Amino acid sequence: MKRILAISLFLLCSQFSNAQFFGDQILNNENFDAQRWSWGYFLGFNSYDFHFDYEDYNPSPVTGQDFRVERRTGFNVGLVGNLKLGSNLDLRLEPGVSFSTRGFQALKADASTFREISSTYVHIPLLLKFSTDRLNNFKPFVVGGLSTSINLSSNENNPDDNSVGQFRMKTNTYYYEIGFGIDLYLYYFKLSPSIRGVFAINDELVRDEDPDSIFTGNVDKMTSRAIFINFTFQ
Repeated sequence: MKRILAISLFLLCSQFSNAQFFGDQILNNENFDAQRWSWGYFLGFNSYDFHFDYEDYNPSPVTGQDFRVERRTGFNVGLVGNLKLGSNLDLRLEPGVSFSTRGFQALKADASTFREISSTYVHIPLLLKFSTDRLNNFKPFVVGGLSTSINLSSNENNPDDNSVGQFRMKTNTYYYEIGFGIDLYLYYFKLSPSIRGVFAINDELVRDEDPDSIFTGNVDKMTSRAIFINFTFQ
């Protein structure tokens, strides 16, 4: 699914670029970038994964891993506030909600260890956006910054653990983010497709009561990683 979305984004940008270079070069929304403040919203897709650091690395001899993570496509929606700092630099706040599901299984045990982890994140990034000069009706950019999220489905305070089927994560997580995209100036609005990597900084795993748990006993740190493909409308 991610490959299809990335290819679609590339083809869209390529088609639009060709039209602007070789078609009629009429500037849409010519004064859009003169605004100090601008607002919008975004819709998009996500794919979350886990990264593990182990206390004693002793993976399965068959797979080379202790755990199998099944990535699935989720959905993002949110708002955008943009402050123009300079001709090629913007500060952006993009509060939103991300819905994701991951399959998770410990490989050194039977199929009963499979967990389906559904998460609803209130995700709040503060980003710097570096853009090129506008080229007709498009403008490439890179973006990066820090973010935090509240996992509304974390189960952090649930007294039950994996011994009764409850996989628990911490509620608050901090990330760094980096990505790229392109601003497309259309007749009525600006459309900005982008791809962004999101990488958690702090450990998100809540340990089981059993120190020898196959889920948490050998894990030194568990962090989320995600790819966001967003379409921003301003």
